[in-house]
Amino acid sequence: MTGKQTANKPRHKQDLTRRKVVVAGGAAMAAVGAGSVLAMTASADERGASSASTASKPAETCYKLTSETTEGPYYIDADKLRRDVTEDQDGIPLTLRLRVIDADTCKPLANAAVDIWHCNALGVYSGYEAMGSGGGGGGGGGTPPSGSPTGTPTGSPTGAPPGGGGGGGHEEPTDDERYLRGTWRTDKKGEVAFRTVFPGWYQGRCVHIHTKVHVNGTWTDAGYEGGTTCHTGQLFFDEASVLATAEVEPYSTNTTTRTTLDEDTIYPGNGTEGGLLKLKYKKGAIAKGVVATLTMGVDPEATQDGTSAG
Repeated sequence: MTGKQTANKPRHKQDLTRRKVVVAGGAAMAAVGAGSVLAMTASADERGASSASTASKPAETCYKLTSETTEGPYYIDADKLRRDVTEDQDGIPLTLRLRVIDADTCKPLANAAVDIWHCNALGVYSGYEAMGSGGGGGGGGGTPPSGSPTGTPTGSPTGAPPGGGGGGGHEEPTDDERYLRGTWRTDKKGEVAFRTVFPGWYQGRCVHIHTKVHVNGTWTDAGYEGGTTCHTGQLFFDEASVLATAEVEPYSTNTTTRTTLDEDTIYPGNGTEGGLLKLKYKKGAIAKGVVATLTMGVDPEATQDGTSAG
C-alpha cells in the first residue's frame, strides 16, 4: 500500500502490513528526531498546575493495562508522520506527552508507532467536516434549534450515532483535510510528544483524544509499515480543566450541549488507568497552554481491533 487510504478502499484496522504512513521527506524527519523536545510558548511548563505534570513512574503502572476503548468512526489509516498536528487550527496550545510501557515487565516500548486524532475546538474532525460537530449535525457554534419537534419519526436511524467519536462503525472520510491527526515513534524511553490544541466537545461525548499504539513494524524513509496494533484507547480531561477552556474563545462559542466526564458512556471511570490525563497549566490562564502527560501500559503481544466498549 502506498500513499493515503482512499474513501473507497477497505479499511484495515490490525493488519498493518497494508499500513503505510506518508512522510513529507527525509529532511523533515531529521529535523524532528524522536529525541528532540517540543518547544512551548505557554508558561505551563514552569508554573501552577491543576494536577501533577510528570508521567507516572513505572512502579505506579506496572501490571495495569491501560483500558481499551472503542476506536470510533473517525479513524483514518496511513495518516501523516509528524508530531506537530496543529496546522491552522485555533485553540489552546496543548503539549501531549505519552510514555508507553509493557504493562507486564514495566520496560519502555521503543520504536512503537503512536497515532493520535481528535476534534477541533468546535467539535469537528478533519476528514469529516461535512458531518459537522461529531456527526450529530451542526458544527458547534451557531444558533441552537428552537421550538418543539412535530410529527412522528418513521423508518430506522441512519448515519453516525449521536455519540460521534464514541461507538458505531467506521465512517468513510468526506474530505481531504487532515488537521489534528498524526503519528510518531516512541524513543528509547518509550516516550513520544505531540503538539496540538486542546480538543473541544460535540454531541454525546466528553472531551477526549483517540490513540493507537502499533508495534513490530518497520520505520522506513517512506514511513511506518507492518506490525500489529496492541492498543486502541482514548485520553480524557478532568472537568475543572474543560470548564476553564469553555471560558476561552473559540470554545466559548460552541453551543453544543456538553457531555461531562461522568456522563460519558466511553470513559471507564478508572482514572489514569482508563486514560485520564494529568494536566499542568497556569491557574487562571489556561489560554496560555496546557501540558498533558500519561504513562500507558500495553500488552505488546496483543492485537486490538478497536471494538472494545471500555
